[in-house]
Amino acid sequence: MSDLATSLALAFVIIGILLLITEAVSPGTFLVVPGTVLLILGAIGLVFPEILLSWWSPLIAGLVMIPTTILTIKFYQKLGAPIPPTTTVSTSLIGRNGTVTVKVIPGNLRGKVRVGSDTWSATSQTEIEVGTKVNIVGSEGVHVKVEPLIEEDN
Repeated sequence: MSDLATSLALAFVIIGILLLITEAVSPGTFLVVPGTVLLILGAIGLVFPEILLSWWSPLIAGLVMIPTTILTIKFYQKLGAPIPPTTTVSTSLIGRNGTVTVKVIPGNLRGKVRVGSDTWSATSQTEIEVGTKVNIVGSEGVHVKVEPLIEEDN
């Protein structure tokens, strides 16, 4: 029985190491938990082979699994802290300036205005040519209302 326990312990260690290597290569697959459990059970089995095939083995696995799971989740939460999405809503553009990239025609949403790195559908009270600097004065849904920007002379 000792040979079986030693062989099983060695297999646990090898499989545990392989799972940890796989996790290191492909993070986020949560192979840390079973890899750690198998590695610790295998190490205990190599030192105390009689414990590996007894009722202690599942108890040790559970005692290792619970904190390992909690620590792994905490680690991945810190590693991949959530960041707010970088979306822009049209109402946040009011007061900003942009440049017409497609001619803006009153009553038509085919006109386009570039604001920063985003392009928005635009409408206006007057016709505005491509390349004209504009000020965003309002928004409706996913399009903006613009007026030509009047540049002041100093």
